[in-house]
Amino acid sequence: MPKLEVLVGDITSCAVDAIVNAANTSLLGGGGVDGAIHRAAGPELLAECRLLNGCETGGAKITKGYRLPARHVIHTVGPVWQGGTEGEPDLLASCYERSLRLGNAHGCRSFAFPAISTGVYGYPADLAANIAVATLRRVLEDLDTIEKVSLIAFDKASETHLATSLGRQGT
Repeated sequence: MPKLEVLVGDITSCAVDAIVNAANTSLLGGGGVDGAIHRAAGPELLAECRLLNGCETGGAKITKGYRLPARHVIHTVGPVWQGGTEGEPDLLASCYERSLRLGNAHGCRSFAFPAISTGVYGYPADLAANIAVATLRRVLEDLDTIEKVSLIAFDKASETHLATSLGRQGT
């Protein structure tokens, strides 16, 4: 099974085949991880995103990485937390699965994921971490060409949630 790890850091500095962007439905940039990725990649990323006609919640689209050390950016739109009764767990799992499968189809072997939906979208970090780890583990069983998936925590609290989920579900 490919290596799944948790790191604290800046996703825009990850030298991987693909970083995943926690985007909004327009794909035209925003705050948090999305804004940081757009700033680091340069204006060419925004120009390519304009051609994609947005993305639905739970979906994923791929672009070049431009000025990033990553070759590609996979844009995925996580759900806004509404208490967990509006399909949020399935939509969040779809973000991780569709991003991994899309990247794999484009020859990506190493990935860096942020904690999707846990910022302004309000998804509880512990619940989101459990979904991320379980979904990635399940999908990685099918994709034997993927070498490494890094879950990039923005801070120590996020790292703790991700590491707890990783440890609880076995390493």
